Amino acid sequence: MISGFESIQLTTIILIVVAGFAAGWVDAVVGGGGLIQLPALLLVPGIAPVQALATNKMGSIFGTATSAATYYRRVGPDLRTAVPMAVIALAGSFGGASLAATLPAAVFKPIIVVALVAVALFTALRPGVGELTALRHEGYKHYAVACLIGAVIGFYDGLIGPGTGSFLVIALVSAMGYAFLEASAKAKIVNMATNAGALLFFLPHGSILWGVGLLLGAANMAGGYLGARTAVQQGSKFVRVVFLVVVAALIVKLAYDVWQENFA
Repeated sequence: MISGFESIQLTTIILIVVAGFAAGWVDAVVGGGGLIQLPALLLVPGIAPVQALATNKMGSIFGTATSAATYYRRVGPDLRTAVPMAVIALAGSFGGASLAATLPAAVFKPIIVVALVAVALFTALRPGVGELTALRHEGYKHYAVACLIGAVIGFYDGLIGPGTGSFLVIALVSAMGYAFLEASAKAKIVNMATNAGALLFFLPHGSILWGVGLLLGAANMAGGYLGARTAVQQGSKFVRVVFLVVVAALIVKLAYDVWQENFA
């Protein structure tokens, strides 16, 4: 079992803790904490990309579990929708993680950048979207759409990952009609499942740095708890603003990656 602390300096450990806390807070509000957490993990000497991804998932599952529990106590999201969606998303995430070993993420990044730009424009140009819950579907169609969202985004999380929580939130708002706050509460339950699905794939391969992952998880839990409480107190308008900021950061990050991989 590899802890990850064998050759790591104290300053790097502190940076990982700070990044884990900040990532937990961002993930709890709208998702996208991997933007902060993954670069910090890559500072660990000798870490391989697959180890960084696996350890990131381990840290994240602690944060998403904490924020999901906090949201459940304070917002009370409908588990009849969230649980089936989460189960399907877990299976999708495991499938995506399995494919990630053979298919490079670079293939999909330009498509993701375009999708994120469309999401940002949709949210910015329609300020009333997501203020109040007004469900678009009823009965079986409601659950079918929820499970389809869970399958697609779960697969994406296992395959690539960045922005999974943000994609879940906007899908629940735009395709299903939830307010931003309730969408974020459900997204945390589903995101916890997608993290678990990816971990089920990574665990047998011995890719996790356990010491770093547990430390990251503790920091993520603290950030996730505070982020969920902040979102509940501030409401859907606050979540919408943070969502736009995170999506903008995701666009810049992924666009830079595409540029580096194809033109630099």
